[in-house]
Amino acid sequence: MDFEEFEVDIERAIEDSEPSKSCTVTEALNWIDSTWYAPASRNARWMDLIGDYAGAEPFVIDGHSLLQVVLDDRLLALAKDDDLSFQIIHAIYSLECILKNFRDRSANFDIVFFDVNRHLVLRVGESEFTVASRALARRLLYKHLQSLDSVNTFTFASLSDKKWVDYRVRAKPMFVMVNDGGTLKEGVGGQFAAHQILAQRLFIFDLLASGLAMAPLQGADFKDTKILSFVFESRLRLGHRGHFPGAVLSAGVSARDILASREQGPFDQVRSCVLGEVSASLSFFDLRATLKDVGLSYLSAFESDTQQSLLAVFIIHVLLLESISVQDRARRLEPIKHDLFTSLTKSFLPRILRATEAVVVANDASIDIDIRVFLSVLRYLSEHPAQSLIEVLGPTVAKDAEDIFSELKLPHLNVSCLSDFFLPVDLYEMPIPLKLLPFTNRVFDEELSAVHVATEGVTRPNPIEPVTSSGEEEDTLFSDTQHWHNHRMAILPKHLGGDATAPMTEWQRNRKLRSDQRFMKTLHDQASTLTGASGAVLEQMKIPTAASLANQRNVKPKVVHARSSSKITGKLSKADAIREQNVAKKESKQVSESAAWIASRIQEMESLDGTGLEKFLQVLARNPRTREASVGAELRVYRMHRLLREWIYSANPDSSASRDKYSLLLMRLVKEVWEMGFSTKEMTNAITSVLIALGFSDYIDSLVVSSSADDRALSFRFIKLVKSKTKTAVYDFMRVQEHPIVWQLRLFGEFMDRSMDSQADARVTFKPDAWQREVLDAIDQNMSLLVVAPTSAGKTFISYYAMEKILRGSDDGILVYIAPTKALVAQVAAEIYARFSKDLNGRDCWAIHSRDFRVHDPQNCQILVTVPEILAIMLLSPPLAKMWTPRLKYVILDEIHTIGQQEGGAVWEQILLLSPCPVIGLSATVGAPERFNEWLESVQKAGGFQHKFVHYPHRYSHLRKFYYNIHEEPRDAFEGLSTHKSTERMRFLHPLSILSSSPRSLPSDLALEAVDALNLYRALRVCTALQPSILVALDPVVFFSSAKLLQQKDVIQYEEALKQHLVPLLSSFDSQDSETPLSRVVIQLQDGILSRVPDRVLNSQPDRVVSGCNLIYLVADLHAQGDLPGIFFSFDRSDCEQMAQILNNVLETQEDEWRENSPEWKRKMAQYEAYLQGAKERERKVIRASKHKGDEEDKRADTSEWQTSFRPDDPLSDFSFAGQSTSYAASELDEDIADLARRKPSPPEWALKCLRRGIAVHHAGMNRGYRSLVESLFRRGFVRVIFATGTLALGINAPTKTSIFCGDSPFLTALMYRQCAGRAGRRGYDTLGKVVFYALPMSRVQRLVLSKLPSLSASFPVTSTLVVRLFNLLEGSNYSTTAVAAVQRLFRLPQVSFGSEEGRYQLLHHLRFSIDYLRRARLLDEQGKPLNLFGIAAHLYYTEPSNLALVALLRSGVIHKICAQPNLRDAKRNFILLMAHLFGRRYLPSACMKEEYITDVVKKSPSMVVLPPLSKTARDVLIEQEREILQIFTGYALTYGTQHQKDLGPDHILPLSKRNISGTVEDEPSLIHDHLHRTAIRVVARSLFVANSGHDDHFNSVHDLAQTARRGLNLNEHTIPSFEGITGRTNQDGRKYALNAYLLDFYVHGQVAALAAANAIRRGDVWFLLQDFDLTLMTVRGVLEQLLQGRSLSEKGATPENANLSEEVDSGYALLDPVQWEDEEEETSGKQEQGRWESAHDSQRPRGVSGADWRVFQVVNGALEEFHEKFKAMWA
Repeated sequence: MDFEEFEVDIERAIEDSEPSKSCTVTEALNWIDSTWYAPASRNARWMDLIGDYAGAEPFVIDGHSLLQVVLDDRLLALAKDDDLSFQIIHAIYSLECILKNFRDRSANFDIVFFDVNRHLVLRVGESEFTVASRALARRLLYKHLQSLDSVNTFTFASLSDKKWVDYRVRAKPMFVMVNDGGTLKEGVGGQFAAHQILAQRLFIFDLLASGLAMAPLQGADFKDTKILSFVFESRLRLGHRGHFPGAVLSAGVSARDILASREQGPFDQVRSCVLGEVSASLSFFDLRATLKDVGLSYLSAFESDTQQSLLAVFIIHVLLLESISVQDRARRLEPIKHDLFTSLTKSFLPRILRATEAVVVANDASIDIDIRVFLSVLRYLSEHPAQSLIEVLGPTVAKDAEDIFSELKLPHLNVSCLSDFFLPVDLYEMPIPLKLLPFTNRVFDEELSAVHVATEGVTRPNPIEPVTSSGEEEDTLFSDTQHWHNHRMAILPKHLGGDATAPMTEWQRNRKLRSDQRFMKTLHDQASTLTGASGAVLEQMKIPTAASLANQRNVKPKVVHARSSSKITGKLSKADAIREQNVAKKESKQVSESAAWIASRIQEMESLDGTGLEKFLQVLARNPRTREASVGAELRVYRMHRLLREWIYSANPDSSASRDKYSLLLMRLVKEVWEMGFSTKEMTNAITSVLIALGFSDYIDSLVVSSSADDRALSFRFIKLVKSKTKTAVYDFMRVQEHPIVWQLRLFGEFMDRSMDSQADARVTFKPDAWQREVLDAIDQNMSLLVVAPTSAGKTFISYYAMEKILRGSDDGILVYIAPTKALVAQVAAEIYARFSKDLNGRDCWAIHSRDFRVHDPQNCQILVTVPEILAIMLLSPPLAKMWTPRLKYVILDEIHTIGQQEGGAVWEQILLLSPCPVIGLSATVGAPERFNEWLESVQKAGGFQHKFVHYPHRYSHLRKFYYNIHEEPRDAFEGLSTHKSTERMRFLHPLSILSSSPRSLPSDLALEAVDALNLYRALRVCTALQPSILVALDPVVFFSSAKLLQQKDVIQYEEALKQHLVPLLSSFDSQDSETPLSRVVIQLQDGILSRVPDRVLNSQPDRVVSGCNLIYLVADLHAQGDLPGIFFSFDRSDCEQMAQILNNVLETQEDEWRENSPEWKRKMAQYEAYLQGAKERERKVIRASKHKGDEEDKRADTSEWQTSFRPDDPLSDFSFAGQSTSYAASELDEDIADLARRKPSPPEWALKCLRRGIAVHHAGMNRGYRSLVESLFRRGFVRVIFATGTLALGINAPTKTSIFCGDSPFLTALMYRQCAGRAGRRGYDTLGKVVFYALPMSRVQRLVLSKLPSLSASFPVTSTLVVRLFNLLEGSNYSTTAVAAVQRLFRLPQVSFGSEEGRYQLLHHLRFSIDYLRRARLLDEQGKPLNLFGIAAHLYYTEPSNLALVALLRSGVIHKICAQPNLRDAKRNFILLMAHLFGRRYLPSACMKEEYITDVVKKSPSMVVLPPLSKTARDVLIEQEREILQIFTGYALTYGTQHQKDLGPDHILPLSKRNISGTVEDEPSLIHDHLHRTAIRVVARSLFVANSGHDDHFNSVHDLAQTARRGLNLNEHTIPSFEGITGRTNQDGRKYALNAYLLDFYVHGQVAALAAANAIRRGDVWFLLQDFDLTLMTVRGVLEQLLQGRSLSEKGATPENANLSEEVDSGYALLDPVQWEDEEEETSGKQEQGRWESAHDSQRPRGVSGADWRVFQVVNGALEEFHEKFKAMWA
């Protein structure tokens, strides 16, 4: 289902924009772009293709798009009009680099060439040299791809090619990476550029219409372990192309025809440009024969105009290439005169390249060509005519050349006449590495001792001078002791050495008190709904302080010695004997009372039947007495007795349905009694008779408990089931009709014992499994842990056991619990509150600290619950390093797999690297966890901690999957829940029935239930898919030999045996061949009804209208089947809201209709109205009753009437999914809704209406108080339908019976599917969870279920900002032991990141050059002390390199210039424009940048959409800084490359194929080899393959440096603080995307609707994006404020430390009130307290602050206030 807010209605768009009856190709292209492609681009999402989208799923890379990216590389000297080069070896290297980028990120792809898609590669219409070069390069690169073992390559004619259709069915690609052709630019791309782009647009339209998603390959960003690109989801249908106007379609056909006709060359061998299948590989062909054929082809085609001398040199150069090293092929282009250049480009080179292509096609051959070597050989031969070929070439090459010349009848080679056409060669200068600035630091000097670099003899950098006298010329130390967003707040509280707390006013105290009271009430309400693994409400544990325990230990015991000595001798003292007698009497009395109580209850039940009996039993189950073994056992035996009576007297007792129903219920009760371990003689007899009657006689010994000493009689007479004499069953129909083992597999699977070697353990209140005991042992030994176990396996206890251990161990030890989301933070805090209580003399046991709220004192508690960003800040906080960080005992990282996410993953890595204590990582979904664990173990061992990895693969409860068959019409319309009968459209999916894409292996977590395993065996047997001997061994009766009830671990063994025998079947499985053994098994297991739905229908995306209309049937079916509560997952917030409203509207409509037509309702309302009219009479009765106390009847009469509690406006139960049996009263709901309405922002009215019907929405954009209430009501059973995004997937305690996936989404990945599905069937609630797929194509369902978790991706965590923060940590903490240890541990790791290849020495070189950059940026001094604007760089660490760019602009005076404008309004706007270029950057796809489209959007909206360019002044400053950064890091590459050349090894190995291109060693001397070796470019840092295009160690950009560095250097572009992305102009230099102006637009107009309509910002994302920018502005203001106040105080002779700062407890991050519980009025009043410093000086500049600096502060503060007011108005 998809209710996308930006979805393009193609049919309506076409109707609204009809072109003329005939149009040119350019007009057709413009029409398609404006009508469809540009609007569709708005819907595209920028995302990580692997981590956030595809995971391990297969996808397709369009081959021609791949080749286009390679050939369009501006560094590649091939097919460039101004460059006589054909450097195919560089192209092959680039191709392999791109493919290796994909492979390194675990991408699962095939390369597919579509012949119709070739035009952007061939570029007909451009110069003949360019077209011929690209045509030949295309053939050679395709040939190379075919030779790669690690890549699958396929070729198809078009999307309608049957082979492609078959491939799609077989391979099930998820999306296609393809270029869109870009935008049409005047003078670019030749005369047929519009034709090529139009053909590509139509191809993409057809691709999306066929149901495949698309991601542009050009412009994709390989960042760390991520592949980032826009994803275009398929929203089209195949029929939509028919809606295109005929003129447009005709123009498309015409464009392709013209392109095809222009591709025809002069050679018959190349009749078309279609690529064919290739058999030969790169090295197995006869080069001499090939060269002869090339010569013949050239001479015959151009016989009247051939250049035979050049042909001879061309042949010589190809022969030489076999023996020339890649080093000697690194050459500059020989300078030549224009005449020769023209002759070569217009005549010889295009023709010889065409001739070569003809031979490559005809002979299925490959060839190496290097035109730069060709020109070098040509020049040498022309300048040395006297030397013989043997002298020049060597005997072997000379002979081969002569032989070929002879066969071609070429004249004697003489090219001396060409010597005059060559120009002198420019001298080549090797780059000189930059000398670094001097630096010394007592900690870093030791770490950097292995790095040897030259340094300057100066002690100051040479910075760009500020244009104003802003006071920044003098370096001043930065003291990081203040709050990040408001410098008035100190980081350290008083108890840790900070300033004293400023006294509160009366108003402040009252406000704080009200806030605390509200929060604690909400927390208490939330905690009361939380339950443990057993399903019981949590009971708070009071933990004594360590100090009180120490005092108790110091008190001498009094009587213990005498008592214990008597026990040792075996004699009881008189007192002990009396005590034992009393205990025995008490126990005897309790047994008697319990026996009497259960006898009385049984007597009551004798008169009950059916529903009444079930309700009575449910009430009894809640009574604590039933937990006593004797009572519980007798109650269950009585339940057996009643079930047997019911069975005997039922209508069809001998039917198989009755037998299944009653035998299952009875065996469950037998198992429960056995688990209790209690029995009397009569109970034993009763259970024995049940087992005999059911045919389980063999199980009597294992299931009947020995009688206890208490041999009392049952309080009822058990039904007779066994004949006294014969000991045979009385009722034959009760006997199960199959072997008991088969019966158990078929029916008893979900009730089997789930334990895995469980044993009692005093440390916990349950019996832990073996793996859980391993965890307990590790925590007791203070070990680090990584625990990977599926949801419901039982991980929750781990965190709370560690917390309890810390709380009991001391009064000052700290445990930090990290949760990835704020919602999980709040819930964990509530659970801690529910579990633990500890009196710490005014300190708090626990605290919360998230990015925008805090509860209690985060630095003065023992358990801190927070998000990763906050802990990373705290670990790097200098004040905390001295007092707080050393107290850390454990850090728990829940959902640790989020370390691989695109945003924020590096923060998790930094926590792991910097934590001074053991860590516990928990996750259910880590792909290939062994690899991650290996790195984590090395990190922990470096910190001195032992580490343990615990991987448990089995869920506690199985997940049963269903497909909702939306393609079948429901029989009856929905009229109400009480009359609704299941439509039976929820169809079961056997795990093996969805094998459709021919997988070669099964996912490791694809589990089989017991019945699934049985049905799989039966299908294998029916289809004779295995050998008879194997089938006999797999027969359950043979496989399970024990006469004990099966356990889950037995079924797991059986499942593994079955899967083991499936492996060979998978290897031969073809989903298109129904006769293969596994195909027959799959067909046998498929649902009969689904198999009758045509595949075309089943695999299509359901229409959104149909999806919306069927939603009520889906939810009503779940209700009728008892499968609610359910969480309905959709990954678009708007979808969630719309689905909730659709469901609520249907219920309201049906309810209104029923009320209007129901006589029953009308009668009830008439009675109620009469009741209301009698209100005065009832009041008089009450008064009379109060006067006559004895007359109680009037009182009773009043209170017993139903009208007293009747609420006519409440939803009726027949039209509400709200839980009816919950203790949550309607009046409580009224109070909670009223409370929500008081808060600002309050939830929308529709959400509150939905809530009354038990329907809720849960996503991060909803009010926090509302979300908290929804979670509580869901746990209490009132809310039973939640529409949620992934916010409920990450560990939130929201136990559900069913997880439903509503519609497809790019965010529904393998990882997210497992997270969401895992919510169903939580331990302690259900023995089985259900997963339902609704409104998804079956092919997508198959892909999800069979998907494999991707390996965790990683970021390189050591950025320049982290380096400067580490120095700040050392300096600010006065080199505390904790800080020094953290730095040393980080830089002594063998591998700093688990996803990187950088070793320790390379990291240290990177570090040393980063320090030099920071010195030149004046962020560090010579000793590593932070300077000046460090606060901006550090506090905006997560925005690098934008934070460093802002520092550069502030220091250079650019921002002073902006702020100095006379017009304050213009100054603030231009400041926001600058900030929008640096922060919150969001891209617009190239299609959205067409002038016509932008004009059309802008004229309808107040938004400008495309961000105006960066000012020239700012851009020039950043370009100059970029130049310096490039110089620094080029120096790094040169220095490391020079010093570690041996370690790096040779650079002549291709990156993916690992082929050696070093050239064969020539024993024979030759002058040309010497010449080529002498004149080649010598490179240290640059790849030799890139040097093949003439590039040396002078780099043009950081991107150039990182992408083309030599093998082994592993430069990470994203850890170098490059400003290239900020300074680059839109759509130039290969940049396809423009910046969205949404931040500037919002600052100007403040309209959220405009951001959605024009800027294409999803409404659900707006708040978060604007909040981030708001916090950024606050940070900048806070740092400026601190610097200016510091100067003002210095001028007065004071220091900031002496200032009267209001003390706040903080880690240096955001401070808002606890949980948004304040009223708007209170918030407004609170704002009066803000800005005291600046408002006091609005009219008067503080002393010591320059006018220019003060103006900057005024502009920044004013811009922030304006933006903040608009932002607040948005949600208030």
